[in-house]
Amino acid sequence: MYSFFFNITNQGYKTTKVYTKDRDYITRVDISNGLVFFDILLTNHEEIIYQINNLDRMVVMSVVKSGIFQIIDNRSKKVYYSKRDSSDIYCSARQDFELILKKSNKTDIFILFIADFFFKRYLSLNKNEPIDFLYDKIQDELSLELINSQPTDALTIYLIDKIISIKDRNYLNSIIGEHSVIEFMIHRLSILDMIDESIDKDDRYIAIKAKKHLLKNFVNPPTIQTLAHLCATNESKLKIVFKKVYKLTTYRYVQKLRLEEANLLLKEQMLTIGEIAKKVGYRHQGHFSNLFFKTYGVYPKDLLKK
Repeated sequence: MYSFFFNITNQGYKTTKVYTKDRDYITRVDISNGLVFFDILLTNHEEIIYQINNLDRMVVMSVVKSGIFQIIDNRSKKVYYSKRDSSDIYCSARQDFELILKKSNKTDIFILFIADFFFKRYLSLNKNEPIDFLYDKIQDELSLELINSQPTDALTIYLIDKIISIKDRNYLNSIIGEHSVIEFMIHRLSILDMIDESIDKDDRYIAIKAKKHLLKNFVNPPTIQTLAHLCATNESKLKIVFKKVYKLTTYRYVQKLRLEEANLLLKEQMLTIGEIAKKVGYRHQGHFSNLFFKTYGVYPKDLLKK
């Protein structure tokens, strides 16, 4: 066992070619102490296995653009798959696992490894915050666990490209890299719905039921009156418990769902921005674009260029 993460001496940003063949490569980049990513691009390759035995507790965030990678946990004997267009979050406190890049015509994968001591910098002392939740998770003696899996959206790809391109710079790489990784983490973690388990069970039931209705109908959502009726409660009660559970009003939650769907549609690059705006429930393209920018800090047109 050893420390997987790069301990800073006189070099804060380090690029290592783990594998190269023609234009194919697996590049490991140590951004700074506690942050490492793999940039993987392979074509017509056989199966490749990378062993990880590590002393440091970690969170692993992977994004698979194409291909498949498998994780075999040698302690629990569990096998996990991360497939094309999936963005996954794993937690591990006792690393003894194999990353296996399955045989494929094309493999394009980004894997970010984050040490617990990096997370510790940003703890809020609120166990329902994603950072605190993940940090607490890896303080337990779990071997490896898949925490969340989401379809990959356009903003995720945009932010990954920012992180990877930093290695081509020749100054301020570590600080710019950390900044870009934090942007990426904020986006991926904001998608998680953290529910305070101490909230009354009946209140949680009402909020979860309302969420299910909104997930099905966020383009043309029910009025608050109709939604309350569907959840067998009154409007006032619904407003209070929904915000208590999800930290957003139902109106803001619908907006969140619409923009997340738009992000997925932007990745496919099959529709214009105006068509996407209408498809997720916005009549005016300009309003949609401004709302998207206020939420994500980038305009939809910039993601569509990718």
